[in-house]
Amino acid sequence: MASEYIIRDAQPGDERAIMDLVQELAEYEKEPDAVINTPEQLKFDLFEDPICECLVVEMDGAVRGMALYYTSYSTWKGRCLYLEDLYIQPQYRRGGVGQALFKKLIKIAKDRGVKRMDWQVLEWNEPAIEFYKKIGATLDPEWYNGRLFFD
Repeated sequence: MASEYIIRDAQPGDERAIMDLVQELAEYEKEPDAVINTPEQLKFDLFEDPICECLVVEMDGAVRGMALYYTSYSTWKGRCLYLEDLYIQPQYRRGGVGQALFKKLIKIAKDRGVKRMDWQVLEWNEPAIEFYKKIGATLDPEWYNGRLFFD
C-alpha cells in the first residue's frame, strides 16, 4: 500500500492503464470475457469525441485506480452524474485513497450543480457495499436493472 498518491484527470496516454484496470475489475466481478472495449476506443470516447470522463489515481509512478463517469439525465431531477466504474487495485486500497477519489467525484458533481449521483454495485460485493455505506450512500434494493446488448 502506497501512502502518497495523486488524483488527476485522465489524459491521453492513460487509456491502456485504464483499460487494464477495467479488465481487473471484470475479473473480480467474474466476467473476464465481457470486456470488448479497447484502449483505442476509450481514447476516442475520453478525448477525441468526449462522452465520458475519468479520474485516475497515480501511486508509485503508475495508474493504480480510476473513476469513470458521465452526465446522465433524470426527468424528475435534471442533470445527474453517473459513476460507471470506480476501481483501486487491491494492494493500493486502504489508507483513504478510495474515499479521496469518491470525494473528488462528489466535488465535481456539486460543482456542476447536478441533482443526483448514481452508480451500481453487485449485491455480493460486500467490500464495495460497506465502502459506499461508510460514505453515507443510499443503496436502493427496489429497482431492477434493464439492459439490452447490441453487436
